[in-house]
Amino acid sequence: MSVRKQFRTALCGLALTGVVVTTAQGPAAATPVVDGAAKVSAVAAAEDAAARSMARSLADSAWRAEAGRAVAGGKEIGLKALADTSRTRAAASLVADVAAADRSVLAAKGLTASTGGLLTVTLTGAVDSRRAPLVAVAPSDDEAAAVTAYDTQGRAHALDPSRTPDVPVYVIGIDGDKAVEAGMKVLDRELAARGVATAATPAATTAAAAGTGFWTSRITSVRLNDDKEPWIKGDAEIFSIVSGFGLDGKVRVDTVTHPYLNNDGTTYYPNQILVNWSQYKYNLADVVMMEDDGDTNYSALAKAIATALLTIADLGAYIPLVDPVVDAIPSSFWTDDADFVDAWYTLSRETTGTRDGAGGNGRFTFDRYWVSAL
Repeated sequence: MSVRKQFRTALCGLALTGVVVTTAQGPAAATPVVDGAAKVSAVAAAEDAAARSMARSLADSAWRAEAGRAVAGGKEIGLKALADTSRTRAAASLVADVAAADRSVLAAKGLTASTGGLLTVTLTGAVDSRRAPLVAVAPSDDEAAAVTAYDTQGRAHALDPSRTPDVPVYVIGIDGDKAVEAGMKVLDRELAARGVATAATPAATTAAAAGTGFWTSRITSVRLNDDKEPWIKGDAEIFSIVSGFGLDGKVRVDTVTHPYLNNDGTTYYPNQILVNWSQYKYNLADVVMMEDDGDTNYSALAKAIATALLTIADLGAYIPLVDPVVDAIPSSFWTDDADFVDAWYTLSRETTGTRDGAGGNGRFTFDRYWVSAL
């Protein structure tokens, strides 16, 4: 698939559609969900299993009150930690189900058990309502017409993704910051193992750089356009893949996380280094920005990128690497259009000022920044 087509796919898929399906009669009167034949990812299936289990556990009033206090004020906490610290019988029965779901999530994302649990829970909707709560999972498809939520009897109901519900809703999700941090280590390690230079196998800097310092491209501001995400989705988990040719003439990839970049339509001023030019042979590099929507399998991503980039040889002139990187993204990554955010071709050491992404969805402002040696 061409980059242009993927840009269009990613950007056109951001519009939300849906109809109101909740009613004034409460959760029991909401429209029942009919199971469809749509393929469900392993991560989504694990989240759904955890949501069902938690919904049933909330029939215990003592546990429900305890859980409500723990996530009051919009706090996001680990689901396993929440259940582990409770002495209620309902929470104890939930622990095993959460542990199993967490193992499934880690396996599906290509992460090791040492990462720890990734499932989280937050409380949204009419949090002060005395009505019985629901438990939901954010859909992987931004165009989903409904959000599935479960009541304490285990019955499924459909909520409008574009309207905040008028009942309390516990949302089961993924700790995106934790997943991205662990995922970048997997990307670096597995790309290096396949022969692509990364931070895990840093190229030797030039003698001049080692002795005096080096030039970098620094992000002074960054902004993403409004993607109209539904109420159930939380902060974005954004990372960038910087690619170019290392000092040895072989393809190099560096990963950069943007943990501050939570919301579209907001300008951030991170003063964050994006490219360390002492690691690159040419005065040019490319950037592909992505989001972990929960389904991202970092091991699969590393394998795909390595397979694509290792076929590219240094012919004595810079070759843009955005197309190979984007084309290498597994097709499963496009089930949620937010996976791909935008791309910047041929940034140079002298690039300053504002640069829009090729897809028109992101905007960086750069300056040149000298990092002095100690």
